[in-house]
Amino acid sequence: MDHNHQLLLDTIRRLIRRDALPNLTKVLSKTHPADIAHLFRYLDLKEQRLLFNLIAEPAISADVLSELDHATGAHILEQLDKHMITEVLQEMATDDAADIVGYMPDELADEILNIMHDEDSEEIEHLLQYEEDTAGGIMSPDVYALEQSLTVKEAIAALQEAGDVEMVFYLYVINEQGQLVGVLSLRQLLTVPPSSKLSDIMITDVFSVRTDMDQEEVARVVEKYNILAVPVVGDNNRLMGIITVDDIIDVLRQEATEDIYKMAGASDEELLYGYKSFKIARLRLPWLLVNLFGGVMTGYLMWRFKMTLKEVIALISFIPVITGMGGNVGGQSATIMVRGFATGRIDFTMLRQVFFKEVRVGLIMGSVCGLTVGLVAWGWHGNPYLGVVVGLAMVVAMVVASSMGVIAPAAFKKLGIDPAIASTPFVQTANDITGILIYFALATTFLTLLK
Repeated sequence: MDHNHQLLLDTIRRLIRRDALPNLTKVLSKTHPADIAHLFRYLDLKEQRLLFNLIAEPAISADVLSELDHATGAHILEQLDKHMITEVLQEMATDDAADIVGYMPDELADEILNIMHDEDSEEIEHLLQYEEDTAGGIMSPDVYALEQSLTVKEAIAALQEAGDVEMVFYLYVINEQGQLVGVLSLRQLLTVPPSSKLSDIMITDVFSVRTDMDQEEVARVVEKYNILAVPVVGDNNRLMGIITVDDIIDVLRQEATEDIYKMAGASDEELLYGYKSFKIARLRLPWLLVNLFGGVMTGYLMWRFKMTLKEVIALISFIPVITGMGGNVGGQSATIMVRGFATGRIDFTMLRQVFFKEVRVGLIMGSVCGLTVGLVAWGWHGNPYLGVVVGLAMVVAMVVASSMGVIAPAAFKKLGIDPAIASTPFVQTANDITGILIYFALATTFLTLLK
């Protein structure tokens, strides 16, 4: 948080403690909605509700909600009077309003939509029919389109009379059946003769996405073709809505956050539970139990090799570094694979190339780390053979870990399991086990030289 935001947050908290509501209202009225939303990240739900209730204009409340995650927005709105909720939702972009309503309890959502009972509520209900993470779920249905039979002069006149619709960057052209047939830019419209027909000047090769396309795929289309908006089409290529680049930025942030949560053994569902510790712990426990099982297995293997340990007690010094470095290397490779799959930069046709690249990297890093820890072992315990065993174990463990970091995410992806949520705990557990096996197997082999 920068200095200005920190100063604002301190001021807000001080006024809340003093219960200085008039002063709080005055501060909020001079603060940009995006900055208010930023403050909400550092406040608990009670403080958020207090501030939100002090915002005078429904339009500003709507702007603040648009900047918050949808679960938090729904929790805040649920505390308001139902008619106030509808006022705020009507001020929001339809796609944002639909996302927030989707997080509300079903009974409350139905009541709100019944109170609205207008064009806005119909559009929200229509958007709620689509899966949340699809193009249909994130699109704005307020797309402005022109019929291909219009002249440029007629099109400009129609644009001047257009209301509050999504009309950013591009103009989409449809036929009599509402099917998407072309696209043109505002600049293009203003630089051709007024008598020209739109059908003669439009670009017919239009990049579009279907309503059921996953939002990550939509983001890839926008990124690949460097476009600022993409139209959404339904059956028979009928124009249904538009997704603009600001929506795509939200998607990229959301997907990246989800992957990070999953790789940490957590879940973005935690946002729904606020500060409910037991429910949050229940979400995290399964992945900790996987690591717990790995720890028990590692301990069991050490017990099986107890005779080797008893003969050369110095081996115990390097158990943490062997397992720790293997886990780190495997985690790095797994992270690269998960993000590669998520962004489309890695697919199964590249798997062999990525695998051997990671193995080479693991071999280089293992050689450097192995040489270092081998010299440390020799200098510490005065036995060059111990240095060889420890160093060699490090090299092999890190190469195996690099391989595991590629193979595990690819295998989970092939099985239809999200690699982000499954790879990290599996790779960490597997590398602990294989690291111990490699270390003690080598130590047992060279036991006579280590004594």
